[in-house]
Amino acid sequence: MSKKTVTVQQIGSPIRRKDYQALCLKGLGLGKMNRVRVLEDTPSVRGMIDRVKHLVEIKSI
Repeated sequence: MSKKTVTVQQIGSPIRRKDYQALCLKGLGLGKMNRVRVLEDTPSVRGMIDRVKHLVEIKSI
């Protein structure tokens, strides 16, 4: 059985945002514009994506 993944791309900058938003991006493995990461689809990852949904774009689930 394969694990579900989610692909996210950073489309916004954390500059002039709350500290927790920059930390969420770092936790997701992002931090530079247009960086793409494939992450395991877990509730904690979904929560981090939800906190920075205006800075990331979900490419695939």
